[in-house]
Amino acid sequence: MNEWPASQWRERNEKVIAEFRANGGNQTSANPLLLLTTNGAKSGRPHITPLMYLSEGDRFVVFASKGGNPTHPAWYHNLVANPTVTVEVSGDTFEAEAVIAEPAERDRIYALQAEIFPMFADYQAKTERKIPVVILERQADQPRS
Repeated sequence: MNEWPASQWRERNEKVIAEFRANGGNQTSANPLLLLTTNGAKSGRPHITPLMYLSEGDRFVVFASKGGNPTHPAWYHNLVANPTVTVEVSGDTFEAEAVIAEPAERDRIYALQAEIFPMFADYQAKTERKIPVVILERQADQPRS
């Protein structure tokens, strides 16, 4: 499987982040997008990743698909080590707790995402690993903007 080099991903992500912030977090594409800031598992440094998401009530759900690659994305390893994250979405920024969905909930949510965005079914078909589903739960002390 061909994967972009890290420098190409960084460049692409930097452009997406800049556009997202320039538009106040308002969507500029058909795909729902949020910015997830995790703290490095080893370095502790913040890392910002643009991700597609699914909204479920007050929760936001992201998918560690990495386009169907055989390994989990770096942001997933970071939030497993440090589950307190920052979410920027639709002009709102807040701290959240990242929770890995249990198997039954994972399957239900992933099936819904794949129904809405069929490429997610393709991602799962490309890899032997079970793509993790991560629920981002706003911390209780974080007001809505």
